[in-house]
Amino acid sequence: MPLNLPDRLPAIELLKEENIFVIDTSRATQQDIRPLRIAILNLMPLKITTETDLIRLLSNTPLQVEISFMKIKSHTPKNTPIEHMKTFYTDFEQMRAQKYDGMIVTGAPVEHLPFEEVTYWNEITEIFEWARTHVTSTLYICWAAQAGLYHHYGIPKYPLEKKMFGIFEHRVLNPLHPIFRGFDSCFFVPHSRHTEVRREDILKNPALTLLSDSPEAGVYMVMARGGREFFVTGHSEYSPSTLDTEYRRDLDKQLPIEKPRNYYLNDDPAQGPLVRWRAHANLFFSNWLNYFVYQETPYNINEIG
Repeated sequence: MPLNLPDRLPAIELLKEENIFVIDTSRATQQDIRPLRIAILNLMPLKITTETDLIRLLSNTPLQVEISFMKIKSHTPKNTPIEHMKTFYTDFEQMRAQKYDGMIVTGAPVEHLPFEEVTYWNEITEIFEWARTHVTSTLYICWAAQAGLYHHYGIPKYPLEKKMFGIFEHRVLNPLHPIFRGFDSCFFVPHSRHTEVRREDILKNPALTLLSDSPEAGVYMVMARGGREFFVTGHSEYSPSTLDTEYRRDLDKQLPIEKPRNYYLNDDPAQGPLVRWRAHANLFFSNWLNYFVYQETPYNINEIG
């Protein structure tokens, strides 16, 4: 089944080139079926890149999914054309009365700041609270995972001595959990962050379930409220070239950066990346949509509460 995307969204043509089945809103309105409504609060600087990465993964199920992009008033992105934001993004205030089957909150390049010093902290925590009564299941990614764990459960973040940067092996802690259906015992995920949450803090909180971690990268996936909240500290949605782009960008800026670990073939940037995380990424997003959104959300979307 296809994804239902806003008319003229740039990701549509990019994904059609990958033989991913997408339809625009005009065509979807002619189909007699209720699609899953997914809101994406995209806080990443390169909006179009992140949109495409997430849509690519959300397309890999037999479910029809309708995507809505949310933005906040208290922050104006610098790296995305204002025309794009006006065309495809809607202020939270205009979406507040709506309900959604699922929601994704992305990372943001503000992890060097204490949470309360982030300029849009008040607005984003209001959205976190809103999601609890207006969304069936919310997926928090990278900085958003740390922010959600801190806001809802008081879990602190800690600075790392050096950037967690590369592709790391992770273990499944509960093989019978539906989110891991089809997974191998170990899987790989990209990470790109300067801070972490710690295992001991997660395990001390009875409201949280640690589902996956990594010997090198630490806590990866945490669940709360029976699957109504997932917090993932890595970037399974990253395309093959994302870490390479980040690495070369920082080199050009003469910032202190090491090569992404376990990423390049033979550890040689000239040979390009060895892609080992896409199977996990597709399974994870498919399982989240199936088991924690589609199978849990009511047919009458207004009954979400």
